[in-house]
Amino acid sequence: MKLQAEYYTNIDVSFLAKDLLGKILYTRIDGNITAGIIVETEAYFGIEDKASHAYRNRRTARTEIMYNKGGLAYVYLCYGIHHLLNIVTSVEDDPKCVLIRSIETFYGFQEIENRRKMAVKIPAISSGPGSLTKALGINLSFNGQDLTQNRIWIEDQSINYNPSQISTSARIGIDYAEEHALLPLRFFVNDSKYVIKKVAKSKTIIL
Repeated sequence: MKLQAEYYTNIDVSFLAKDLLGKILYTRIDGNITAGIIVETEAYFGIEDKASHAYRNRRTARTEIMYNKGGLAYVYLCYGIHHLLNIVTSVEDDPKCVLIRSIETFYGFQEIENRRKMAVKIPAISSGPGSLTKALGINLSFNGQDLTQNRIWIEDQSINYNPSQISTSARIGIDYAEEHALLPLRFFVNDSKYVIKKVAKSKTIIL
């Protein structure tokens, strides 16, 4: 079942980042549907988060999308190379989001292989935020897309994990965020081969 708009307006971004594990992310491009099971996420908690693009209430042409009511895709280009997909969450003017870091390929295998030029059995095909967007064909044209529509969306197909199957650690690649770099806001499925870095800075904590 496709997640409805109300799901994304939850103000607890950490809860959503964890709850999105096991949900299935879909795209439809030129009639081709591809999808992956979300197995790794990171939470960004808004204007007080030193790692967030919206830290100190920065409102720019790029970050303005984050100030909308939850349920939109926030896509930006990292290092001029990789498109990263974030899910805008919470209510209007509370710019929180969840970064989707890794997915397990689920549907549209041939199209995914064509895009990535590798076999779906190779974890690198969709491990990491830049790889998963390539696998699903996500680029800047997806920025601002409504997740309740039919170009990009997320479904709950009752893939659930026990608490012992999920871990948390510090977020990756945000050393600039000072003490916030150590916050345990990264969530991942322990035994997923699509999660490459099991620990980031702080020791992994079983939830």
